[in-house]
Amino acid sequence: MDNLLAGPPPTHLPDLPEAREALESGVKAADIAARFPAYPAAWATLAEEYFAQGHAVTSYAFARTGYHRGLDQLRRSGWKGHGPVPWDHEPNRGFLRCLYSLARAAQAIGEKDEAERCMQFLRDSDEAAYDALTKN
Repeated sequence: MDNLLAGPPPTHLPDLPEAREALESGVKAADIAARFPAYPAAWATLAEEYFAQGHAVTSYAFARTGYHRGLDQLRRSGWKGHGPVPWDHEPNRGFLRCLYSLARAAQAIGEKDEAERCMQFLRDSDEAAYDALTKN
């Protein structure tokens, strides 16, 4: 018998090995984003770098780009607008990092509602992602 109260299954984004390996080897995130624009981890890295340099608006733009690219991939992977996006699946981490970066940059530029929405979305996606990203 099926559990009628169970939520949707976890969504796992596809791996992009060439992009991942390039990022891990030290290729500039901007070059990876230009070559692999659908790779959220490159956008997350750019958002994090620019936020750390005090450029919240630029960070917001990079994070929003990665967030939307990630949403596109989630939908193609069967996500219906809700349900787990597990942190322990490495290809999901780029999207989740973009979501956190978007929340952080939104807060920094005074977009309180957007920041709260993104943080709730992060928690709803995976509490482990929320914990890992907010501890920094």
